[in-house]
Amino acid sequence: MAEEVQLVVFTLASGSQVCEYGVPITQVQEINRLTAPTRLPQVPDFIEGVINLRGKIIPVIDLKKRFGMEVTATTASSRIVVVEAGGHTVGLVVDDVTEVLRIPLASIEPPPAVIGGVTAEYLAGVGKVGQRLLILLDMTRILTEGEKTELTGMEQLRAG
Repeated sequence: MAEEVQLVVFTLASGSQVCEYGVPITQVQEINRLTAPTRLPQVPDFIEGVINLRGKIIPVIDLKKRFGMEVTATTASSRIVVVEAGGHTVGLVVDDVTEVLRIPLASIEPPPAVIGGVTAEYLAGVGKVGQRLLILLDMTRILTEGEKTELTGMEQLRAG
């Protein structure tokens, strides 16, 4: 049997274009309905704020802002995907979580320089599933080292 990866698949819409993204299920902790995060002063633009998830405060990242995409209104389908990103638990605002999917590793190609408006720095590859292309995100690179340091500082403030 071929080596496979199991992905949580979600969409981000920018204008009339809807792209499908995948994150390895091993990096996804849970998927929640969108709740309004508490805004924080002096944080990067793409950090919407923080939410309280069963007593743990986690930052919420708007992936559209992170990727420089057109920001659209949230809908009833919008979700927060809670993931492990470079040693930090963060929530990702997405338009819709569509499925959990297994794809063979042989169907994954290295990332091009840019795809769907997202630069290669955030990409792990592109998965081909029939006629569909899934943009596979590398959660370890979603945050820069400086941003990880900022989050660590935020976590230490909350703990104090």
